[in-house]
Amino acid sequence: MAVETKYVVVRKGEEKMTFANKKDADAWDKMLDMADAFTDWLQQHQPELGEAQAEALGLLLAEQKDAVQHILRTSKLPESVKEEEVAVATEASAETETEAAAPEKKVRAVKAA
Repeated sequence: MAVETKYVVVRKGEEKMTFANKKDADAWDKMLDMADAFTDWLQQHQPELGEAQAEALGLLLAEQKDAVQHILRTSKLPESVKEEEVAVATEASAETETEAAAPEKKVRAVKAA
């Protein structure tokens, strides 16, 4: 018989997620704390938002905290977001074009000194 240790994140009496290690469970719990804080803040400043919308936005902001922090620091989208938008736009234009193929630009990696 095998014994397994599981870490369960519980919010308001409801099991949210189960993890195999404490580090991942703590990280998820911290992200949910951040989502709750964003939700409360959104409801205070935008009372016309519904509770479900505020929770969805709060969770999105918490899940994407690295991108949010980058935008706050630089006032620009992070490179990963730009690349995803370019990929989506490229796929969409490829579907609408029949035979016209645009030459691709070569991307060069540059190391910082």
